[in-house]
Amino acid sequence: MTPEAAVAGYLQHVGIERGLAANTVAAYRRDLAAYTAFLAERGIDDVGAVTSPDIAAFSQHLRGADGTAMRASSVGRMLSSVRGLHRFLVEDRVLEADPAGDVKPPKLGLRLPKAISVDDMSALLAAVSADEPVALRDRALLELLYATGARIGEAVALDVDDLAAEDGVVKLAGKGGKERIVPIGSFARDAVGAYLSRVRPDWASRGASTPALFLGPRGGRVSRQTAWLVIRAAAEKAGLEKAVSPHTFRHSFATHLLAGGADVRVVQELLGHSSVATTQIYTLVTADTLRDMYLTSHPRAR
Repeated sequence: MTPEAAVAGYLQHVGIERGLAANTVAAYRRDLAAYTAFLAERGIDDVGAVTSPDIAAFSQHLRGADGTAMRASSVGRMLSSVRGLHRFLVEDRVLEADPAGDVKPPKLGLRLPKAISVDDMSALLAAVSADEPVALRDRALLELLYATGARIGEAVALDVDDLAAEDGVVKLAGKGGKERIVPIGSFARDAVGAYLSRVRPDWASRGASTPALFLGPRGGRVSRQTAWLVIRAAAEKAGLEKAVSPHTFRHSFATHLLAGGADVRVVQELLGHSSVATTQIYTLVTADTLRDMYLTSHPRAR
């Protein structure tokens, strides 16, 4: 079987049978296109001919001669795609042995999530406090992001029926279509309620009927790119020096909850993490904050 045919079968498997998100499948496609191109350069036109040294050479190729061609995290992600491909081929009995089984990804340095302070978040949200339709929509979107820790794709994919304001909860569809119910506080409920009653009905009448919660002035669903621009504009208006992205809201949501005493497993459920180990990195951020406060406040800390 050619590498290209093997990749096509694998992408169909992860997209249809495993139900992975389209963005995830697209990332696999890009990674494996680079892999098949590398194999072609080495004259390998049959996946059965791939050996562990070939995959190790691919890893070295990604890192470059001096180890700086690609970040370790990117190399690790691409090797993960390659390992997934070969594991699938073994499970599908195309291959008898897995040549990628012994190939290890590069070690990653610990990257702490970047959150902003509660005061900075309050300033950012206050920056969109105008009473105009677009501002009401933007305030509802930002308040919901901070209230739920939703990924930006989850937020813009929300439909009106996903919101149960009377129960104070929202239903989010995470990676792989995994759903979770997340509570929303009074600030987000009020902001979304104002948008729903004063803005959305008019905008919805301007376009094709859509169940989307967040709309643009022409009646279409808000895109991820528009949401990015909303966040960037609010951060600039608030005068924040730090770079603020949609994931900054998610990081801040988790960090502020843990700093307030929330249990890490509760935060895990709210974020939709499959493993608590993914969530525990936020406890390091909280510990760093406590340490900084101690060092600057205690008379005998230094």
